[in-house]
Amino acid sequence: MELTRQQAWQLLTKYNHEPFHLRHAITVEAVMGWYARQLGYGAEASFWRLAGLLHDLDFEQYPDQHCVKAQEIMEQEGLDPALIHAVASHGWGICSDVRPEHEMEKVLFAADELTGLIGAAALMRPSKSVQDMELKSLKKKFKDKKFAAGCSRETIQQGAQLLGWELDTLLDRTLQAMRDCEEEIEAAVAAL
Repeated sequence: MELTRQQAWQLLTKYNHEPFHLRHAITVEAVMGWYARQLGYGAEASFWRLAGLLHDLDFEQYPDQHCVKAQEIMEQEGLDPALIHAVASHGWGICSDVRPEHEMEKVLFAADELTGLIGAAALMRPSKSVQDMELKSLKKKFKDKKFAAGCSRETIQQGAQLLGWELDTLLDRTLQAMRDCEEEIEAAVAAL
């Protein structure tokens, strides 16, 4: 079944109600669209965005079956196997044995945790924004294991390796993505 953004949103909100989880889904959706355009996959941007939007479909209700339950739900809905694979692969080595293969899946794997870290760092700033955040300050937060302790630094580093990027490249690009998408993200969150 070809999925529209509205159908994906309805599916997401059937299983997710917490504003924190919805904001994260919206953020990863926007960042994935940004990466699609930046990396030369503009024609596939809506698919990349859907993978970002739905990546934590099952997390709120089934945290102990994360990525497993999402596959079941998406299969029952008759969704594209490539989308199901992408969603499952973002939990590779953590809660899934589905390895990220396509560049999109590697970006999702790498950017998922990192968007959380950047978002938490933004909340600590007087501006509450990523607009004035510099890579240097993000790197400091990344190195501080106590800051946003739930964001796995190992997963972020592994994501950079999967992509064949330096860690700084991943940090810098994802920070830029969140800067460029901040208005879109805030507008979508405000509409919740």
